[in-house]
Amino acid sequence: MLAQRVATAAIAIPALVVVLWLGRWWIAGVVLVLAVLAGMETFRLLRQAGHRGLGALGTTIGLALVLDGALFAEPSGKAFLFLVAGFVLAAIGSFLRADPHDGLATLMTTVFGALFVGLLGFLPRLAGLDLTVPTGAPLGALLDGGRWWLVAAVLGVWAYDTGAYFTGRTVGGPRFLTAISPSKTWAGALGGLIAATAVEGLLLWGLGRAPLDALLLGPLVAVAAQAGDLAESMLKRAAGAKDSGTLFPGHGGVLDRVDSLLFAAPVVYAYVLAVVR
Repeated sequence: MLAQRVATAAIAIPALVVVLWLGRWWIAGVVLVLAVLAGMETFRLLRQAGHRGLGALGTTIGLALVLDGALFAEPSGKAFLFLVAGFVLAAIGSFLRADPHDGLATLMTTVFGALFVGLLGFLPRLAGLDLTVPTGAPLGALLDGGRWWLVAAVLGVWAYDTGAYFTGRTVGGPRFLTAISPSKTWAGALGGLIAATAVEGLLLWGLGRAPLDALLLGPLVAVAAQAGDLAESMLKRAAGAKDSGTLFPGHGGVLDRVDSLLFAAPVVYAYVLAVVR
């Protein structure tokens, strides 16, 4: 299993570097593809859990939210309009269920799936932010500010996941929320938090910002990453599934790879707007 993880990472990391280097629109294109696959996995898991949603509509709404993130980096009312229109369409579709209880469940499931997938829109939204890196910053010449904050989200999540995985396996100890994910330990969570904070501190230094700011950003990313992972674990547990898919050997499906980013990306985006801008 570990060998498969390493092999997959050896392919995924260079691919990510290339896409980041190519720019915002390549990032948006990749995220749109991931959103389609994530939508398929989300609604398949929901069906397995006994919740029938309008999968095609929910995935389309999610894609619209991702597209909004690609086109409008700054906050706007466009995403809200997409969401309202999608809610109305989901409501109309739910009216076709013979049983009102099924109709209500269909509406709620469709909206949940759409929002879950739509959170991926914060990845291109981060990359599109018009931010400058201070002159003389060690990493300033490589990428623009928006793409570096996308890197901060991705590497922060990877650091948390890696730190939690190895610390949990090495130290063990008391577990938490075992009904959702039986392998999570407090030691792993602490190890992940330290790893995420350290990585964010290095990135902030490289971007010419105060490394001590990572004492805020690191825990925010860590908590969001853990919450995203647990949200997907809850969905898989309800569906009786070990992985969301089989696209990435040793890693599972798309949701298994982006679950932590679903919550961490909007948190980093909010941090940038509140602290950096």
